[in-house]
Amino acid sequence: MFGECHGHVFMNGVNYKAAVARHKNGVDREAVRSLFLAYQKAGITFFREGGDYLGVSSFAAEIAEEYGIDYRSPVFAIHKKGHYGGIVGLAYENLTDFAGLVEDAGRKGADFIKIMLSGLLDFNAYGTITGPALAFSEIKELVRICHEEGFVVMVHVNGRETVYGAIVSGADSIEHGFYMTGEELSLLAERGTVWTPTVSPVGNLAGRGMFDEASVKAITESQLANVRKALALGVHVALGSDAGAVTVPHVTGLYDEYDWLLQAADGDRERLDRVLENTERIIKEKFRRR
Repeated sequence: MFGECHGHVFMNGVNYKAAVARHKNGVDREAVRSLFLAYQKAGITFFREGGDYLGVSSFAAEIAEEYGIDYRSPVFAIHKKGHYGGIVGLAYENLTDFAGLVEDAGRKGADFIKIMLSGLLDFNAYGTITGPALAFSEIKELVRICHEEGFVVMVHVNGRETVYGAIVSGADSIEHGFYMTGEELSLLAERGTVWTPTVSPVGNLAGRGMFDEASVKAITESQLANVRKALALGVHVALGSDAGAVTVPHVTGLYDEYDWLLQAADGDRERLDRVLENTERIIKEKFRRR
């Protein structure tokens, strides 16, 4: 089985607040162990973490090897104060603050740095991103700082302009990347940037009555269309479900994501598997401290 290239160990796939409550007075170590045991039993031996501010990923890194899991983590994600990202990390106010957080992540064993560049999708309004995105000039500086400190960079980003800025700035991995156009997809292919489409957090909402169904369908279909184009262009598409997000349970969420990507690949399992295997190899090679 392929690995999970984007997940959050501290989340439970059902309720974010409940997940936080479980760890807020100290890491629930048995919960983490139970989760890794489930991955071990499923034969999923690679996990690229998306970060948290509760210390869960730090504990996960300590014990992952016991379960035969190759675990890579940013420890915590980094976001600009007043912008989206507090649910998975720590905030900076200026570039000096940011550089300090990068150093702190390194001291705590980070394999790479994760930066939050934009908000979330509005599942009730196709094409809408909640909250402000960072300016291109700032994105460029953030990525530069990380690279100079020896880290590759994973970015949470949605929206055409912000995705473009992230790719041009040299981000090593685009996470989510909803609403891209052909220009951004071509850039991904030209630069060899990894893209983790995370279709499941949207696709799995269908039929649940949680959000406007027409919007959920439109967002899902748009992302699948872009994955289809990306595969044709030779983009390094990664299998990452955003495991732990609402409607994306650990372990089974990865199977859901594979099925979504297989749909985008028009059922060509052999072709999809080649792409996913190659991209996972790239991630394993790059997403480690230099």
